[in-house]
Amino acid sequence: MTMSSSVGTYPPQEGHAETNQELYQGFTNLVSSWPCFPGFSGSQLYRHGKGWHASLAPMVGTMVADACFTARPSDIVVATLPKSGTTWIKALLYSTVHRREYPADSSDHPFNSLGLHECIKFFEYQLYTQNMIPDLNELPDTRLFSTHVPFVSLPRSVVLAPSCKIVYVCRDPKDHLISQWSFANKFRMSKGLEPLSVEAAAGFFCDGVTPFGPYWDHVLGYWRAHLACPEQILFFRYEEMSLDPAAHVRRLAELDARSVRRRRKTARWTPS
Repeated sequence: MTMSSSVGTYPPQEGHAETNQELYQGFTNLVSSWPCFPGFSGSQLYRHGKGWHASLAPMVGTMVADACFTARPSDIVVATLPKSGTTWIKALLYSTVHRREYPADSSDHPFNSLGLHECIKFFEYQLYTQNMIPDLNELPDTRLFSTHVPFVSLPRSVVLAPSCKIVYVCRDPKDHLISQWSFANKFRMSKGLEPLSVEAAAGFFCDGVTPFGPYWDHVLGYWRAHLACPEQILFFRYEEMSLDPAAHVRRLAELDARSVRRRRKTARWTPS
């Protein structure tokens, strides 16, 4: 894939391997000191100081992204809880932003050879992991990223960058729980663990000990941000997307158009 497609392997920053390792180790030591609990899948979930839970690697990746990622006004970030329509919204957004570069019937469309998570990568799972700080400066606009992180712990540059966009998708809590439970049991069985009962899964959910949960804190964090900045933060409901996908694609196209206008305006401006 070419760099213009926004997919592929991003080179690490050069000459910073020792510093990167120290940064990761420092955050790893910090997260390891926090309270932890067994989660759906049997792995330990750590409780962030801002109240949400995740396993060690994505928690550390979130903190490294906060420290190192520099957002652009034209960036668009997909945010979801796991099992809440993440793959679907990535497909819609990528197809919309790259519709001229890759028409739906093009033989070299990235969807023919790559998964959606390779087309729009997670900050905490793919970009900021394994002591790596990727060099994202050469990516052309519009850059697309994704995260499961609550709004309160997004990279600060995403929140502070003027006109940086966020597309959030929430799902009915019952459907989210059942999907999460089913997915966790597949993982548990692959590790030789006993399946989790639905009653136990509901207990984890109600206690908020779920990946990137509690559920309502996550949803309401993005909802309140959307109310404060409705042009910058889109708030989609999975069920409404199912009823009218075309309307939501149009909203994504409008969001992309605003990013393009912003980029062109910035390109025309030169300091005196």
